Amino acid sequence: MARARRTRAVPPAYLLIAPSVVFMALLLGWPMVSGILQAFVGPDGVTGAYLQRMNSDPAFWSAVRNTLLLIVVLLPLQFLFALVMAFLLQARPKGHALYFYLWAIPLAVSDLAAGLVWLSIFTDRGYLNSVLETLGLGSVSWLSYENYGSMFVAILIAELWRATSLVLVIVISGMQGIPKDYDEAANVFGASYLQRLRHVWLPLLKPSLQVALILRTILAFQTFAVAQALTGQDFPVLVGETYRWYTALQNPHVASAIAMVVMAVSMVTAVIYLKTLRDSTKGAS
Repeated sequence: MARARRTRAVPPAYLLIAPSVVFMALLLGWPMVSGILQAFVGPDGVTGAYLQRMNSDPAFWSAVRNTLLLIVVLLPLQFLFALVMAFLLQARPKGHALYFYLWAIPLAVSDLAAGLVWLSIFTDRGYLNSVLETLGLGSVSWLSYENYGSMFVAILIAELWRATSLVLVIVISGMQGIPKDYDEAANVFGASYLQRLRHVWLPLLKPSLQVALILRTILAFQTFAVAQALTGQDFPVLVGETYRWYTALQNPHVASAIAMVVMAVSMVTAVIYLKTLRDSTKGAS
């Protein structure tokens, strides 16, 4: 009877999680709702004028193009490098622990600091041009607004250095959960390295790759500090346009409209990833 009384004394589950729900609602939910309302509500009530002003701004569509181009090129390269580094570490070469710490260093560097580091390399009097001039090859204006391709490559390299380590850590964490028996069994039955990679490791890494893909895509839509440090307004990105409208143009309504677009596209992309990868897993099973 005493045990039954103690069981009845336990609060319901919803009471236990209520403080966390309230905290998250105040921390994330209310600011998100306020931002959405700010994109549609002006001094005269509900209006679509702010969305129209966003849509009519040429810099907005340039930012959309630049952001999407970065994502399309950046994500495959990041996952390729992260997988290669992870499988290299799995082979446990001499000094593999040191390699991991060196590759993980960018995780401790802020976005802006990473941008400033690469600015010292790509600027007109930076380290890269100093090396080129020493070799007699002359200098290049890597970050000039007239050289769109070199600006894009500079931002791409900086983002690769800054964010690939995040994918690497997620992949390595997923590899820790792969039973060694599976790989040993495939090896016993004569599977080559590429066959084990394709049929054993990558399928079992799919949940980790899914998490990394969703996280990196959302963070890639939020690329700002690196591009701002390297090129300023010469290479606009979506979050940079949000910052410009909020600070320089003093229009928080249009800034909220652009932020809402970033949020909506990120959420839709995450849902597509979840549905596509889940469906492909069911089909394979």
